[in-house]
Amino acid sequence: QVPLVESGGGSVQPGGSLRLSCAASDHTRSPVCMGWFRQAPGKEPEGVASIFAGGGSTVYADSVKGRFSISRDNINNTAYLEMNGLKPEDSAMYYCVADYRTLKIVPGCSGETKGQGTLVTVSS
Repeated sequence: QVPLVESGGGSVQPGGSLRLSCAASDHTRSPVCMGWFRQAPGKEPEGVASIFAGGGSTVYADSVKGRFSISRDNINNTAYLEMNGLKPEDSAMYYCVADYRTLKIVPGCSGETKGQGTLVTVSS
């Protein structure tokens, strides 16, 4: 069973929008943190956003603040990343992550469990 099932992504022009989804397959427990990190070719991984259980607090990388929005459906253990005002530098493979034991208040959680990744390309 794939622990995290991702969907969304694709190619858009600069200024466009995309929405990523991530569904945790394990419904017997709820992640304390769900989020995304991204990695562009030749670059280090970058935490993008996280949303935490309970009150739904969020944290974002400075590079996406004001443009990206993360939300969560706690009943279905699904997280969403709404990406607006996309720039070419946002192009990367985006990976959903979920933590069940570790609570790390950073964009991208700590990465206990990682999805298969989805490609986002922003180009004119």
